[in-house]
Amino acid sequence: MTIPRSARYLVIGAGVHGLSTAYHLGRRLREEGQGSGADVVVLEKKRVGAGASGIACGVVRNFYYQPAMNEIMRISVGVWEEHPDVLGYHPVGYIAAVPGTQAGDLVSIADCHAKIGYNSEIVTGQKDCDRHMTAILPDFQSEDVEAVLHEKQGGWAERDKTVAGLAQLARGEGVSVLEGVEVTGFDIQGGRVRGVETSGGHIGAEMVIVAPGPWAAGFWQMLGLPMTVDVQTPDGAARRPMFTYMKLQEGEVQTNVDYATAGGGEPPVIHVDHNVPLVSDMTGEVITTEPWGIYFKRDAGGVQGGAVPINLGTQVNLEPYGHENPEHVVDESFADYFTAGLARTLDRFKGRSHSYKQRPNGGIGAFTPDNFPVFDFMLPNLYFVADSNHGFKMLGVGKEVANLLTGGTSAALKPFPFSRYADGALHPTSHSPYPWN
Repeated sequence: MTIPRSARYLVIGAGVHGLSTAYHLGRRLREEGQGSGADVVVLEKKRVGAGASGIACGVVRNFYYQPAMNEIMRISVGVWEEHPDVLGYHPVGYIAAVPGTQAGDLVSIADCHAKIGYNSEIVTGQKDCDRHMTAILPDFQSEDVEAVLHEKQGGWAERDKTVAGLAQLARGEGVSVLEGVEVTGFDIQGGRVRGVETSGGHIGAEMVIVAPGPWAAGFWQMLGLPMTVDVQTPDGAARRPMFTYMKLQEGEVQTNVDYATAGGGEPPVIHVDHNVPLVSDMTGEVITTEPWGIYFKRDAGGVQGGAVPINLGTQVNLEPYGHENPEHVVDESFADYFTAGLARTLDRFKGRSHSYKQRPNGGIGAFTPDNFPVFDFMLPNLYFVADSNHGFKMLGVGKEVANLLTGGTSAALKPFPFSRYADGALHPTSHSPYPWN
């Protein structure tokens, strides 16, 4: 491997954001006659997909209450649909089923989908929700469900195939994807980045794109950016950490239960939220009386999905990242929670808690002060992609960043500046128990 001494565009991180940005940069440079993928270099300290992208559950959905997130996902789903085979994409759709407290949120989301041309259907009222869901999954338990949002687009993707496919697309445009090269510092002169320091030496750069996933805080600090920010809220200024870590609760049930639709096809991804008590399928005891939720999809040999994440605060050990680190994986309580949620949602999973496959699952994500991404120039020639753990599904971010960096514009990225915290231009929040909705 030859490490170049300079690059026109230097991308840090070979997860979905870094690879998508690199691919779309190379493609746009070629199509616009401004250069080629040979002008783009990606640096990855380990291997392609070694971070959060490589352990993601892989769900692709537009279940967001925020119009700005809806638009980003509309663009992103378009990228998934353009390369389904290369990226291992399953366009089976996505269904959110919620109680009355969230029904208004789903109606608002459906209205936004209609305005932006994203194909979804809204159903309200318990009887109509039951009719809609049992036509797809006859054993779906609709009690307490007052609204269903059925995205006819979206679905899920095979994470390993996705990151390999993105790397293939990028290299196909002539992009250099260099694995085993760690960025250790930035050469900043006169308020601009002149290059980066790496384990393989200094690399000069005209433009740097930082797409570090969970390592966002480390790069933020390396750049001398503030680790706490004053967020203007309706109640006044609130001092918050720039990044907070959450443990992602995800796992699998390996079962011989036939998980298919009434017609024998692959079911949509299912998301359910409830306000009723969650009762263990293992012991019959109440797990929680607080609002709860799970999401799940068919996977090889069973069902994979997740639940509400756990706040870990501002200090965690990121290395080694992922399932090799006991601090990153879910504990045994997740099996009880997830199987209870499955049993509460579909009759076919009642009494099946023993089929949960206890193995390392989950991971850690770095969340911003409002739990939504920051996409912004943090220096005149340094663009920072802090995805706030929304990364895997958002392939369109890379496309929009590439447009912006090659002389175009991006209305979709404008609602995500760092300045929104000081300005109080925050995204609206829903009634969901999930911090990212």
